[in-house]
Amino acid sequence: MELRNVLVEMHGNNGSVDGDPPAAMRYTEARLSAIASELIRDIDKETVDYIPNFDDTNEEPVVLPARIPNLLINGSTGGISAGYATEIPPHNLAEVIDAIIKRMDKPTVTVEELLEIVKGPDFPTGGIIQGYDGLKKAYETGKGKVVYVAEQTLNL
Repeated sequence: MELRNVLVEMHGNNGSVDGDPPAAMRYTEARLSAIASELIRDIDKETVDYIPNFDDTNEEPVVLPARIPNLLINGSTGGISAGYATEIPPHNLAEVIDAIIKRMDKPTVTVEELLEIVKGPDFPTGGIIQGYDGLKKAYETGKGKVVYVAEQTLNL
């Protein structure tokens, strides 16, 4: 529900919503989407440390370096072991990139100015944010409550 940009494209029989099991591994494939390939285009620049993979046959990045903050764009739902919940909603790719450029051009940019660019979370299923104050507080402090509601149309 909350994934804005698909990073891995599946091909082949990967199961179905009807409960059919996926085919054997040899009949299924996964590949990076075009946007995911662009995200890791500079992986060879060694901007992060590398460690051995699970069977010591290759090295892999400790964290996956990306050209843009994918966590902010695609969001995350989950928690950490100490019992704290975290929800980072997805955001519009173009707005986030414009905000990054603004921050690079003007390091003293305010949250107010950034909110003129990034209007708020961008949920793939839609939604209307209720109240600007909670959103502003969340962006200023990293904590806050953002309430959004669905919009529906009834065809009677």
